[in-house]
Amino acid sequence: MESDYLWGALGGGMIGLAGAILLLGNGRIMGASGILGGLLTPASNPKLLLERAVFVLAVIAVPALLHFGANIDQAAHVTNNIPMLIAAGLLVGAGTRLANGCTSGHGVCGMSRLSIRGIVATLIYIGAGVLTVAALRHIFGALS
Repeated sequence: MESDYLWGALGGGMIGLAGAILLLGNGRIMGASGILGGLLTPASNPKLLLERAVFVLAVIAVPALLHFGANIDQAAHVTNNIPMLIAAGLLVGAGTRLANGCTSGHGVCGMSRLSIRGIVATLIYIGAGVLTVAALRHIFGALS
């Protein structure tokens, strides 16, 4: 088995564990886009602001520690097409706003709670991702 699958499983498990800790620890659902958005527009509660800042720092620090500290080097297989990366980032951000959440909120936390809204949102964004990759790869030859 390729190690990519193992790293993906480990990363998914860590995301699930983080969501469970946040939900069981203080009753809040982990949605990375909501946490980041709340950090950019701070709440009046300093404890909530600190919780959001620690979460965002952990999302950045843990992969960096694995990469540099454990000498784990995983290729991301990302295109070198900078305009496409910018467009993709903007589209993901717009989709997150339209869906009122992201993969961690709907896909991990929503589906694990059997939320109809989370399940429907996850099916839609996964389907849109499949169609987008298929179109870019097979019609436009953009992803190779």
